[in-house]
Amino acid sequence: MKVLVSVKRAIDYNVRIQIKSDGSGVVTDGVKHSMNPFDEIAVEQAIRWKEAGLCDEVVAVTIGPDAAGEQLRSALAFGCDRAIHVKTEEPVQPLTAAGVFKAIAENEQPQVFLMGKQAIDDDASQTGPMTAALLGWPQATFASSIELADDSARVTREVDAGLETLDVDLPAVITTDLRLNEPRYLKLPNIMKAKKKPIESSSLDELGVAPAAALESLKTAPPPQRESGVRVESVDELVAKLKEKSLL
Repeated sequence: MKVLVSVKRAIDYNVRIQIKSDGSGVVTDGVKHSMNPFDEIAVEQAIRWKEAGLCDEVVAVTIGPDAAGEQLRSALAFGCDRAIHVKTEEPVQPLTAAGVFKAIAENEQPQVFLMGKQAIDDDASQTGPMTAALLGWPQATFASSIELADDSARVTREVDAGLETLDVDLPAVITTDLRLNEPRYLKLPNIMKAKKKPIESSSLDELGVAPAAALESLKTAPPPQRESGVRVESVDELVAKLKEKSLL
């Protein structure tokens, strides 16, 4: 069994986001980037399957500039066998990413394509479902538990009403949620070994993928500052304040 897993370069979740002065986006220059946390969970899950003998090969794939190779090296340090870097300097829309992943999946023929349920930079949560649609594969999103069988997978996913369990035939696209696992800490020997593992370079043109129509961001603005609270002396005063703000 082969598992394909996507990796995205994103601003590190510990970084405090700053808005550009002209409102055209967020500041990225000189800001720490790391692997999207949901993708880390996907990579961890693939490596656990490999360690348990449930899959033979794990291939990481990313789309982005040369700097995204750093996140691929992290995936290789987790234990991925090899990596594919589709290089582009332009922002990648979810539909473009799905087209790239479709082409790579058709070339690699994995039984499972694991992805993070969303990226923390745009929170779109679109690439996984779009990839499944383009491939014509079953999909299971927001997975908090995955049990693999020979030709199928049982996925427990989180929905508004609680938990839902799906049986999907393989090959399938599965997107991972926070409660699926806790990624391991990378050890220095594994980081050093990762430098010797192969990374294949490709491009949108080589894969025959045309960029999807661009979405235009009109303006980026920080959230409004929170107003200071008001101390009340009694329940009646609290109720009156809530009614005043139309909260009751």
